[in-house]
This record gives sequence, structure tokens and C-alpha cells, in this order.
Amino acid sequence: MDIPRPNVAKEKRRRLILWASAAVVVLAGVTYFLSTLKPAAPTVDRSLVWIDTVKQGPMVRQVRGLGTLVPVDIRWLAARTSGRVERIVLRPGAVVQPDSLILELSNPYVEQAALNATLGLRAGEAELESLIAQVDRGLLEMEANAAGVKSDFERARLQAEVNDELFKDGLVASVVLKQSKVSAEAAAARWEIEQKRLELARRTRNAQIAPKEAEVARLRAQAELSRRDADALHVRAGVAGVLQALPLEVGQQVGPGTNLARVADPTNLKAEIRIAETQAKDILIGQIASVDTRNGLVAGRVARIDPAVANGTVLVDVALTGDLPKGARPDLSVDGTVELERLDNVVFVGRPAFGQERSTVGVFRLDSDDSIATRIPVQFGRSSVNTIEILTGLQPGDRVILSDMSNWDSTDRIRLN
Repeated sequence: MDIPRPNVAKEKRRRLILWASAAVVVLAGVTYFLSTLKPAAPTVDRSLVWIDTVKQGPMVRQVRGLGTLVPVDIRWLAARTSGRVERIVLRPGAVVQPDSLILELSNPYVEQAALNATLGLRAGEAELESLIAQVDRGLLEMEANAAGVKSDFERARLQAEVNDELFKDGLVASVVLKQSKVSAEAAAARWEIEQKRLELARRTRNAQIAPKEAEVARLRAQAELSRRDADALHVRAGVAGVLQALPLEVGQQVGPGTNLARVADPTNLKAEIRIAETQAKDILIGQIASVDTRNGLVAGRVARIDPAVANGTVLVDVALTGDLPKGARPDLSVDGTVELERLDNVVFVGRPAFGQERSTVGVFRLDSDDSIATRIPVQFGRSSVNTIEILTGLQPGDRVILSDMSNWDSTDRIRLN
């Protein structure tokens, strides 16, 4: 028969409670242990990242920009007057000399004005010659008249002297002597007056001619200007070089001041480099530069810095001091590098894709076996084209990832495989 055993039920409940308590403690321990574990680091293919080693030593600060080669000597040929394009003699690319004819314009009004100005000058010159002849003729008449007056004076003076001698000998009456003296005095007065008239005529000769000479000079200048306007219808290069541009066609009408053609010397070039405005603040005139033409490097120096900023860049002119390689020509695209300064004994690394100078950013540093990379804060200093100075956070010999790691912003550790 069954015997009641009340203690057995109590033991079962006690064991159940113990097991439940033990399970809760174990579960809590496992949960705490798991919470203390670091999350698994994501894996990144080593071939997809750029790894560099931190170095210490001299660093050259440089800035780089894109640009083009442009001629130093450029001359635009502009129209002096309006005209119609009659003939195009040369096309862009032609080698020209100063007297090379590039194109011909026509303007009948300009040609007629030149002819009228020339004829007006000739008429003015003829009138001037006539006036000079007239003035000189009057002067000669006055000189002849003065000579007659002088002769009369001399005769009257001699007659008075003779009469004076004869009067002393009693051969001439006193009345005759007085008459001769009066005649001599009158002749002397006429001679003095005639001398003054002649001197005045000589002094005023140029004054009488000067207005007409000024008029002829004005006509000559006008004729010269009209002749130049007419000659300008035959457009010539003016300088030796290469014809670069000719934006015209036969029959086209152009106005005064219109650019007709551009001539440049292709042997004397400079580089116009555009540098980002954030990097251009340390550029100075005279700094060493180099220009990559894709066919060789050319040495140069900074010759001019544009004071204005355009589209976020500053235009820098680099005067080329080295020989140009083959294929260098105007408008050729080039890369320009300007050397800002040389830093001695600094800690530096390759310039990362995500860091700017004088900023603090997180950089992944590899551990000793190059398998795990941990993000650490790094303070950058001055930067160059390919390198950047490290102020704090890294030591020489450290290996860091310089690639763009924005895809792993949510984690501070990655694994490289």
C-alpha cells in the first residue's frame, strides 16, 4: 500500500528552485561576459587600402595646380576703322613676320577720306609756298627801296660837305649851304625810318607765315592719319610669330576696335597655374616652381600672383627658366608645382584623402603584425602636395591607412586580410 512521504515534494521544489537560481546566475554571468567583449572587427581587403609609414626628416612643402601654357608676347590686331573683309591671306597656324599680310578690308569712305586729305595737304602746301614767295617779294622790294633811300642820303650828305667847303672859300652862298644841309638831314631821317621798316619786316616775316605753316601741319597730320587708316585696311602682323586666331570670314563686316587676329611668339611661353585659394596663401613671388608638360619637366619661378580669386582658385604665373620640351605649344594643359618651403626634422606621412592641414582627425593605425588597425586621433600640421606634417598622435615607424575610410566611421577597429 502507498505510504505518504511529504518530504519528497519539498525536496523536489527545493531542487527546482536551486536549478532555476543557478540557471539565472549562469545566464547573468554569460550576459555580462558577452557585454564586456568587443564587437567583431569588420574585415577589409588589404589591396583596397593605401598604407604608408610615418617618417621623420626633411619635408618639402609644395602646392600643385592645373594650368596651361600661354605666350608671354601676345598681340591682338584690331580694326582701326569699320570695313568689310575682302580677302583672307593667311589662316591660323601660319608663321608670320612683321610685314606679313594677313587679310584685306575695304571701306570706300576711308579711301576717299585719305585721298581728300592728301589733296588738301597739297593745296595747303601750295598756298604756303605762295605766301612765302609773296612775303619774300615784299621784303625784297623794301630792301630795294631802302637801298635807294640810302643812296639819296649819301648823295645829300656828300653835297652838304662839298657846299660847306665851297662856302668856306666864298664860292657858295650861305643859302645854298643851308639848303644842302637841310636836304642831307631829311635824307638821313628817311634812311633811318627805312631801316626800321626793313628790320620790322624781317622780324615779322615768320609771324606772317606761321599761321599758314600751322594750317599745313594740321593738314599733314590729318593726311597722315587718313593714310594710316587706309593702310590699316591691309592688316599686317606687326610682329614675328605664329597666327593663332582669325575669327573672321570673307564678306563679314567689322567695326572700329574689333579684334581681327591674334599673333603670338610660340618660343616665349609662361605657365598660368590655378591653385586652390586655401593653398595659395603661402605662395610668394620668386619661389621655385616646376611645370609638367606630360613630355618633361620645366623649371621656373613664380612671376605674378593674381590678387583676385576666381571660382575658388588663384591664378599664378610661372616664368619658365628651363628649356621647353618638344611638343610644348600655347594652350597646352600642364601641371604646375610651387615649392613653398623646406622643413627640417619633422614627423610626416603621406597626405591622406580625408585630412586637411592644421586639423585633428581619426586615423587607422596598424598593430605590430599589420593585421588589426585601430582608429586614433592624429593632429596634422602643415601640408604639402603628397605629404603632411604630424604634430601629435603618431611616431616615426607607425604604419597607418591613408585611404578614405568613411565607410567604416561606425567602428574603431578593422581587420586586414
